[in-house]
Amino acid sequence: MTIKEQQDEIIADFELFSEWMDKYEYIIQLGKDLPLIDPQYKTEDNLIRGCQSRVWMHAEIRDGLLFFTADSDAVITKGLVSLVIRVLSGHTPKEIVDAELYFIDAIGLSSHLSPTRSNGLLSMVKQIKLYALGYLKKLEVEG
Repeated sequence: MTIKEQQDEIIADFELFSEWMDKYEYIIQLGKDLPLIDPQYKTEDNLIRGCQSRVWMHAEIRDGLLFFTADSDAVITKGLVSLVIRVLSGHTPKEIVDAELYFIDAIGLSSHLSPTRSNGLLSMVKQIKLYALGYLKKLEVEG
């Protein structure tokens, strides 16, 4: 599934809920399905800066595709990182770097999250794009 298709699917999922409390419950549920980071990667180096909660993220490249695992000590934040990973994990570094993430605004997260959570979400996206950029540069050097 492409990044655009993933985003469109998330938007369709969120359209099923009319109340924000239901959407928050859904986000919490998504966090429970998050591919958890291996405990060996829950280090200071893998903490995402800019998040109020503690969020760890690990990137790994396999067969030219970048895969992410993560964890957080807060249930909403865990759901938010799960959404971002669902969209971007399993794609090439170039696809991730070039991706425009429109689903965040489309499902209303920008206007319904506290400023600190919004900043944390942006930090997660920024970190994923930085991982992708790093792998892209590494591939260019090796290739």
